[in-house]
Amino acid sequence: MAAPAPGEPGAAASAVLDELARNFTYGAQGAGNGSLSGAWYRRNQIHLFGVLLAILGNLVISISLNIQKYSHLRSAQQEHPRPYFRSVLWWGGVILMALGETGNFVAYGFAPVTLIAPLGCMSVTGSAITSVMFLRENLRASDLIGMTLALAGTYLLVNFAPNITQAISARTVQYYFVGWQFMIYMILEILVFCILLYFHKRKGMKHIVILLTLVALLASVTVISVKAVSGMITFSVMDKMQLTYPIFYIMCIIMIASCVFQVKLLNQATKLYNTATVVPVNHIFFTISAIIAGIIFYQEFLGAAFLTIFIYLFGCFLSFLGVVLVTRNREKEHLPQSYIDFGNVPGKQILDKIQPDSSGLSYGTLPDGSDSIKSPNEEKKGV
Repeated sequence: MAAPAPGEPGAAASAVLDELARNFTYGAQGAGNGSLSGAWYRRNQIHLFGVLLAILGNLVISISLNIQKYSHLRSAQQEHPRPYFRSVLWWGGVILMALGETGNFVAYGFAPVTLIAPLGCMSVTGSAITSVMFLRENLRASDLIGMTLALAGTYLLVNFAPNITQAISARTVQYYFVGWQFMIYMILEILVFCILLYFHKRKGMKHIVILLTLVALLASVTVISVKAVSGMITFSVMDKMQLTYPIFYIMCIIMIASCVFQVKLLNQATKLYNTATVVPVNHIFFTISAIIAGIIFYQEFLGAAFLTIFIYLFGCFLSFLGVVLVTRNREKEHLPQSYIDFGNVPGKQILDKIQPDSSGLSYGTLPDGSDSIKSPNEEKKGV
């Protein structure tokens, strides 16, 4: 059957299906082969470098978090614990955290925002593996399923994310900064932010959705400024100096200020809610806000086919689902036991424990080996 002519209605759909076939075809290197071909690598090698930096950065962050947590646990077990900032192990975790965040920062200079931001799922799923090694936590079936879904989503994201390669110069940032799309977006974002902040501060509403929506709105500004600063530094190293333009320092100020307030609101959320709830919701909200920011400010999906966008969004959904499965019920595994074990008490059996009274708030008593039933007179004498 002959392919439709360029002017016919089915031409666009046929072109998209051809592109999908090329993306999923694995064979010898050469033009027209799929995502393992030399042509695909030559077209996407800059993006792949950014993806590799982001994945490694997120994995290093997951290792650093577990190292810091391990240092706190080890310090708590000591008879005379030292302050955590005097621990060499804790500082090692901080250095790894800085390296991981630097990798993420540099990655924004080589790949689109809509490709780098969703890769934060690698930090959450990687933490499930490193916690087994450092904290001796159990690897659950939901962890394995979640990591599988996250990897599948990451594969779809890398293959179907925007394929544009932008040279982020100071003039490019200035052009996008005064564009009508960004102006409308910022007006709406500031309006929503002020309304939510009013309910949070004046009305005392501490719901997790309100707090993490405020964090996500700030995160969209952070992502835009990080991409601009990283892109201009990359352009300065590879082509022409861009650090003399005022827009570079404006973006640096926006990046630092938005990060500070973002961390402050996120700390409030972690104080009010457990980590197993905050982490997946924050990841989903942050990723959605970053994708919207990349689409509006940097116009990263301009001219993309509908089917490509659909598969990209499906990859995001798989990564979100993977993060939820990995973090689900994780805090409940570390709840303290519902009894107090006194171990070997003289004259008592080793299995005797103080159990909370199920009918009240008081605790029960240990059996002393004598008759468990006493007369009322004996009880009065005992009192």
